[in-house]
Amino acid sequence: MGPTNASTTLPSYMIIRIHSPVPRSSVTPSPHTLIGFGSMAKLAVLPLLLAVAASATTLAHGSELPTQIKLIRGADAGGVSGDSMECVYTVFIRTGSIWKAGTDSNITLELAAADGNGVGISDLPSWGGLMGQGHSYFERGNLDIFSGRGPCMAKTPCWMRVASDGTGPHHGWYCNYVEVTVTGPHKGCAQQLFTVEQWLATDAPPYKLEAVVDHCSAAGAGAAAA
Repeated sequence: MGPTNASTTLPSYMIIRIHSPVPRSSVTPSPHTLIGFGSMAKLAVLPLLLAVAASATTLAHGSELPTQIKLIRGADAGGVSGDSMECVYTVFIRTGSIWKAGTDSNITLELAAADGNGVGISDLPSWGGLMGQGHSYFERGNLDIFSGRGPCMAKTPCWMRVASDGTGPHHGWYCNYVEVTVTGPHKGCAQQLFTVEQWLATDAPPYKLEAVVDHCSAAGAGAAAA
């Protein structure tokens, strides 16, 4: 007996109907319009295999960076290696212990060398938060630690910008300091302390949601004197 109502006797994922300009009611299902479950399973797996292969190729070539970290280009485009994620950045951020020093806002960080090349991290906890599940970052008195991979900088970071997006029930944040270490294969360990001691808030001096610390000029002057 030929099929009389294939769509009700077989699951929908086992049926492929041939599109036709003839109205749907006048088309009689044919056995040739059905593909067996084994063939459908192979077709379903094919896009997944292609996606895995593409992902592996991306990781092998390092052509895409995590969304939380981006490149900052200066005058020398070779100052940051954009085709690898071989360096490890560790960031220590101390929040002040004064009243209302903590914040619920998102904190971003940018680092650069004297040539202007560097990296920017848009979401520190997601990128490399090490304080454990359930920890509340940037609260009063906290020493929060972050670590993650990133593109290598040719020179030690000497410029830092830390900023708040001003969101959350309490946007104001008092930052004591940001300390950064960078290391990588066949590289030494570079370390830089950026003392902030400033409110990042719209209702407290200096009424800014960012703080910039620049040691690059001092480093350049010291090198010139030597």
